[in-house]
Amino acid sequence: MSEAERDAPRGLHLYWDEGVTAYDFGPDHPMDPTRLALTMRLVEAFELTTAPGVTVRAARPAGDSTLRLVHTAEYVEAVKRVAADPTHVDRRHGLGTEDNWAFAAQHTASALIAGQSVAAAEAVWRGEAGHAVNFAGGLHHAMPDRASGFCIYNDAALAVARLLELGAERVAYVDMDVHHGDGVQQAFWNDPRVLTVSIHEHPATLFPQTGWSTETGGPDAPGSAANLPLPAGTGDAGWLRAFHAFVPELLGAFRPQVVVSQHGADTHLDDPLAHLAVTLDAQRMVAEAVHDLAHHYADGRWVALGGGGYAVIDVVPRAWTHLVGIAAGRPVDPAAETPEVWRGEVFRLTGQEGPLLMTDGAKPDWRDFHDHGYDPEDRLDQAVLAARRAVFPHHGLIP
Repeated sequence: MSEAERDAPRGLHLYWDEGVTAYDFGPDHPMDPTRLALTMRLVEAFELTTAPGVTVRAARPAGDSTLRLVHTAEYVEAVKRVAADPTHVDRRHGLGTEDNWAFAAQHTASALIAGQSVAAAEAVWRGEAGHAVNFAGGLHHAMPDRASGFCIYNDAALAVARLLELGAERVAYVDMDVHHGDGVQQAFWNDPRVLTVSIHEHPATLFPQTGWSTETGGPDAPGSAANLPLPAGTGDAGWLRAFHAFVPELLGAFRPQVVVSQHGADTHLDDPLAHLAVTLDAQRMVAEAVHDLAHHYADGRWVALGGGGYAVIDVVPRAWTHLVGIAAGRPVDPAAETPEVWRGEVFRLTGQEGPLLMTDGAKPDWRDFHDHGYDPEDRLDQAVLAARRAVFPHHGLIP
């Protein structure tokens, strides 16, 4: 059975509302909402929105009661208060700070993105869709009581919390952003129903300076957090090796009922804010691998989110269009040219030329950890082994 045939019965819900582009910290901020608009235009140009089984949905903004599944009532009110007066600085709640500039739509746009991710989780859990994608989501740094790392409301944590509220007993959250998924880990640190897995650049060289392999969960949930920090400069071979040495076995032991994944595109070698050297082609391969793991362990229940990514034109739209294509059961050929109409839209919005192909021209390969063992002098292998030793025994696995 082909991927398309396998995914056809329950299909894909793609969550989109043009209102998410109001999540805009302002000119010169790295989190440029143009990346969202260009992604949707590329998805449309490849006719993925009209593919069989694909439904485009616009969900309602998350209400206060939903936001309080993760965030404190005091924090939600603080977000609204600063939105009403964007000149105000609230350092206690991380609002109006160097990273999280205040803007008038910060509550409404953030609640809309959160509502899309929560609706995606609901649709997958209730069987209305096999897969759901909200590439505007993945704002994984926001904490219960403060904004952090360009993130106001933590839509990823809210999606997981909603799944628990609906009765899920085992939810796996897999975070492939270059930055540690600290906000989601914090939200479920002591909850054995949630496994948070994060593969990211080492905290010694990148924000938020957390995600050490020794962070493995709270006293009532040992092993509920799994972290694999990678050396700066890690490229395709190391990144893929780390993923396949870490994630499949953990999900196999945990046996999730649903997989929520975060696909930050900032692992890319062209990203201006980080130091990994991953190509678009490896990012696509990991999205395919997460998709397969969801089918293997979670009956195909998969909620896929976006995340970071600050190469606004060349990387983010292509990475997340591949993600949508995979979730739709209609993967985009890496050798395909980007449609001319989309390149025209790129120039109209940015005055720059868009990339011509859906590939970086890489053909990633990696040495399998189990087939080839590990090199004790290799920094990547040292990181993989340290992460496995820290968390695998909690799941009855051999490091």
